[in-house]
Amino acid sequence: MQFKNFTCLLICMMSLWACNQAQDNKTKSQDGSATDERTFLALDGDTLEPVEKSEEEWKAELTEQEFRVLREAGTERAFTGEYWDNKKQGVYTCAGCGLPLFSAETKFRSGTGWPSFWEPIRADHVWLKDDSSLGMMRTEVLCARCGGHQGHVFEDGPEPTGLRYCINSVSLDFVEGAKMKAEKP
Repeated sequence: MQFKNFTCLLICMMSLWACNQAQDNKTKSQDGSATDERTFLALDGDTLEPVEKSEEEWKAELTEQEFRVLREAGTERAFTGEYWDNKKQGVYTCAGCGLPLFSAETKFRSGTGWPSFWEPIRADHVWLKDDSSLGMMRTEVLCARCGGHQGHVFEDGPEPTGLRYCINSVSLDFVEGAKMKAEKP
C-alpha cells in the first residue's frame, strides 16, 4: 500500500514539475509581451508551434463527439471507437492538432475497449493532470500542443513502464505505416 501511495505522489510531483516547466518556457518577446517557446515535432521532423483556439473555432472544426471528448473531457463508450482493436503499424496523432502521440509499437490489448499504450512517442508531447472528477483520483492525459483531452493513464500496464495510457479513439487520428523520426528527449 505504501508503494502505491509513493507512486501516486511521484506522478503528482512529475505533473507539477511539467506544469512548472511549461510556465518556465514562457519568455518575453522583444516588445515585452509573453510568448510561448514550446515546440513539438511532427512526423516528418518539422517543428510545430502550440495551438490555441477559441471554443467557437474548435466547434467549427471538430465533430460533436470530438468536441465533447477533446474539449470537454468526455469519454466514448468502450468497444465503440475506431482504434480500440486496430492492429496496423503506424503512429497515432492528436485528432485536434495532428501532434504525434503514440506509436503502434507501444499499443497493447488491455481488454478495456479503448486503445491502450504503455508509453507516448515523446514525453513532452503529452501533459499529465490530476483529475478528481467522478469522485476518484485519476491522471488525465492531454495533448501538450492543443490541450485536447486524450484519456487517462493508469499504473496497471505491461512492462517496461507498467503504465496503461487508456485513450479515446475519437481523440486520435492514425497514420498507417508512419514512424516517428524524432528520438525521445
